[in-house]
Amino acid sequence: MTTSTSNPKVVLVTGASSGIGEATAVRLAAEGHDVVLAARRTDRLDAVAEKIRSDGGRAATLSLDVTDADAVRTAVDTVVQEHGRIDVIVNNAGVMPLSRLDALLVHEWDQMIDVNVRGLLHGIAAVLPHFRRQGGGHVVTVASVGAHEVYPTSAVYSATKFAAWAVTEGLRLESDPGIRATTITPGTVESELADHVTDPGAAEYMRTFRRNLIPADAIARAISFALAQPADVDVNEIIVRPAAQR
Repeated sequence: MTTSTSNPKVVLVTGASSGIGEATAVRLAAEGHDVVLAARRTDRLDAVAEKIRSDGGRAATLSLDVTDADAVRTAVDTVVQEHGRIDVIVNNAGVMPLSRLDALLVHEWDQMIDVNVRGLLHGIAAVLPHFRRQGGGHVVTVASVGAHEVYPTSAVYSATKFAAWAVTEGLRLESDPGIRATTITPGTVESELADHVTDPGAAEYMRTFRRNLIPADAIARAISFALAQPADVDVNEIIVRPAAQR
């Protein structure tokens, strides 16, 4: 059921076909925002958007690979053309093929760098001109507790998430006050990320590490909180993890 917000925003959510991205799109649409869902799996996007619309929300979809800078810029420009503006980008698209460094899975390291770091940068580069023209906007980065700690098999993943935190903090420092920057830092959350771990040792480690999970909507609620603050309040980082995660 959709509830009315006094300040509806146009929000682009990347990686919106599942997990945190899907939960964020569903929650923000239910709160009355205009949500554009973007990801590569258009069949999943269409299903999520249809659910949002059936519940009375407003949702559109875009096929998007965040590693393609031109595609990200075109997607953002399309949102502006169709909605008149873009108020928020939730840079959520990410991958987590964990492995020990001595497994030498270089192609997976490159994939994490391309999606988790370059994808974030592409999103920022695409929205900044519009935010400057509008006199405001909000960049939300979905990072990870891996930005603050390294555990066996997470060296490269943690490096990409620290980079995501650093880039978002740099954006905050360099931008006018009208452009807000928030890093959302989840602990272990229900998602498909761990399903893509190909290294057997890392997969086994994840089964133990992920025994305590919280729903993706817990992260969506944190994003909603950051967006709901008045223009003079900038929520810089929220860490959300299971109470049992130590």
